[in-house]
Amino acid sequence: MHIDLYIALAGLIVGFAVGLTGMGGGALMTPVLVLIFGVAPLAAVSSDLVASLLMKPLGAMVHAGKRTVQWPLVRWLSLGSVPGAFLGVTFLKMLGKGSAVQNVVQLALGSVLLLSVSALAAKWLIDRSQRGRRQEAQNAEPFEVRRLATAAVGLVVGFIVGITATGSGTLIIVALIVLYPRLRGSQTVGTDLTQAIPMVGAAALGHVLFGDFKLALTLSIVVGAVPGVLAGSLVSSRASTAPLRAALCVVLVASGLKLVNVPTVAIGVVIGLALLGAAVVFLASRLDTRPQRQPAAELLEAS
Repeated sequence: MHIDLYIALAGLIVGFAVGLTGMGGGALMTPVLVLIFGVAPLAAVSSDLVASLLMKPLGAMVHAGKRTVQWPLVRWLSLGSVPGAFLGVTFLKMLGKGSAVQNVVQLALGSVLLLSVSALAAKWLIDRSQRGRRQEAQNAEPFEVRRLATAAVGLVVGFIVGITATGSGTLIIVALIVLYPRLRGSQTVGTDLTQAIPMVGAAALGHVLFGDFKLALTLSIVVGAVPGVLAGSLVSSRASTAPLRAALCVVLVASGLKLVNVPTVAIGVVIGLALLGAAVVFLASRLDTRPQRQPAAELLEAS
């Protein structure tokens, strides 16, 4: 069994970024395998799914211990996501083998990366709009589970994950925020991590059964990713992760555009505009959080 040390190193870096920022490993690792190491898209998806299945229970156990998992939501999400994941893998199987299915997977992966970045931007806007109501949400009465809508979200995201191994975190979290604005941030993360276990498990099993799984590739990812996630989690409590999150979003945009065959010049223009937009948002957020100066008259009265 050959462990690729370069892929293990990439897994270490990606795992560290995941532990530090909480951003999805599939959205980072799968494009790295395809674009940098030249791994066939289908093999990259299947191997990354199995690697994710080995790591997600660790985070879910932590949140279960802290009681931040909403189990009714996990059940209804899984009711849709498990068959959705099998449907995604079955859809790929129906396409046959060869370059046709590889191209479909690559285009789907690029599209989902761009969708995930859009979802992250939407989450940021929602968080800002709800900032003043967080305490009220925490003290609110228990919410009612929207069963059909929750199962439908699981079905759609499960189908996407079955094809691309990407979106299980970002897309589910944004959907939970929209459907259940009373949930705290820790509850959305804990619920997402827990429901991802059966969903990713179903997708991984489907890929293993259909013969796309590469054990050596998976072990190479896990060898680096596990210590990377642990190290990133330790550092995350002591450092600001906002700049790294922004940088990773730029990387995801570039990867997504490259996977959908956008010309390099156009990618450069988009990245330049994205960096400019990020700088404007950063300056605006700094101005919002800067303490307001008291008028001179108020200062004199206070003295």
